[in-house]
Amino acid sequence: MEVSLKQVDNQLTPKEIVAELDKYIIGQEKAKKSVAIALRNRYRRKLVKDEMKDEIIPKNILMIGPTGVGKTEIARRLAKIARSPFIKIEVTKFTEVGYVGRDVESMIRDLTESAIRMVKEAKMEEVEIEAEKQAIQRIVDRMLPGKKKNKDEYYSNLVDDINKKSDDVDDRIAARKKRMYQRIKEGKLDDQKIEIEVEENNTQMMDVFSGSGVEEMGINFKDMLGNIFPNKKQKKKVTIAQAKEMLKDEEAQKLIDMDQVKSEAIKTVEEDGIIFLDEMDKIAGRESGSGPEVSRQGVQRDILPIVEGSTVSTKHGSVKTDHILFIAAGAFHVSSPADLIPELQGRFPLRVNLDSLSRDNFKDILLLPQNSLVKQYKALLETEGITINFSEDAIEEISSFAYDINEETENIGARRLHTIMEKLLEDLSFEAPTLTKQEIEIDVDYVNDKLKDVVANKDLSKYIL
Repeated sequence: MEVSLKQVDNQLTPKEIVAELDKYIIGQEKAKKSVAIALRNRYRRKLVKDEMKDEIIPKNILMIGPTGVGKTEIARRLAKIARSPFIKIEVTKFTEVGYVGRDVESMIRDLTESAIRMVKEAKMEEVEIEAEKQAIQRIVDRMLPGKKKNKDEYYSNLVDDINKKSDDVDDRIAARKKRMYQRIKEGKLDDQKIEIEVEENNTQMMDVFSGSGVEEMGINFKDMLGNIFPNKKQKKKVTIAQAKEMLKDEEAQKLIDMDQVKSEAIKTVEEDGIIFLDEMDKIAGRESGSGPEVSRQGVQRDILPIVEGSTVSTKHGSVKTDHILFIAAGAFHVSSPADLIPELQGRFPLRVNLDSLSRDNFKDILLLPQNSLVKQYKALLETEGITINFSEDAIEEISSFAYDINEETENIGARRLHTIMEKLLEDLSFEAPTLTKQEIEIDVDYVNDKLKDVVANKDLSKYIL
């Protein structure tokens, strides 16, 4: 049966995807449009008949632009919108260990681990109500253990009146347990202390034995050692509120099928995974005898089969990389995309140039995003009972200052605003707990007063990132 477009999970049109990205990222319309189409094409591919589905590969994207203009944020927000497994990798780390660098397949293993966590959390949410019931029941049984049953049923059935008295006792205990269950569920006993037994986790010990190298052999040391060294029970004295949470997690773990979690996670990685390859320009370089260029080209050749499509062994099973979406990024100030080896260039058919930020962009970044710096600082200082208001002129001045410093020194994009805002509000943040004034106006004079030393001294401005 064919699936309608609206039945596909997390369905959004390209325009809706761009609208979601606009809530957090200012400008860069071309990049947003490219990633929105790439995401929509994934949904479209799911609706294609099976014989064609495997032939449709994602069109990987190469973002070109200076630091701090939104490359990473676009990729990260895209993954959040699609609820896709996502990791960010600095490709230069593969050059750090030696000629070939680290095992590049580790990026797929990291992505699989991320997917396992996502699927497991979703499954645990599904069984949350049942897990809570069982957790509360365990607490009730701990507080009201009742009488132990006689092991020899022969003696318990000798006299009927003894049975009748026993039934009365059982009924009273059951009624008490029911009342206790209700009180715990309603949170009336949350502050009361209780001693419970929880499983001691051996994960850290097992991590010592399970390196990424053995994954290629299909060996999962955690499972092997888990059978040899099962988790021990550990007694803890906690409040009932804490006990509920601890036991709820433990019961949820028992209710979910980890084999199903792994199977779904691998499928999610293969169909919906997104890998962001940052600092791509740092490994761009053709072979020219000896030196670091050889190492960089070696890394390119190692990354190539992963991007082209291959099968990677992980401890959870084999993962095919054919339909993972790769988004690469780099400033490409010194090198250019043409310096990448031709095979790798061909695997990133979509190239998007991101613009440097203008004065108006800085102004919008301060005000418009849902997580803008102005909103963040307002929220932080409100916790001290202080309300700060920024005048329009003050925002203009901060934006101009950020733009000018970027032009005169190193261009680090929107990150410049972080240190400028911190410098601007440094004294206020320090004095906030002792201030009696509840409302403070940040105007252009305030901005100039706090930043005058930096404006006057060009050398000092270099230290403001």
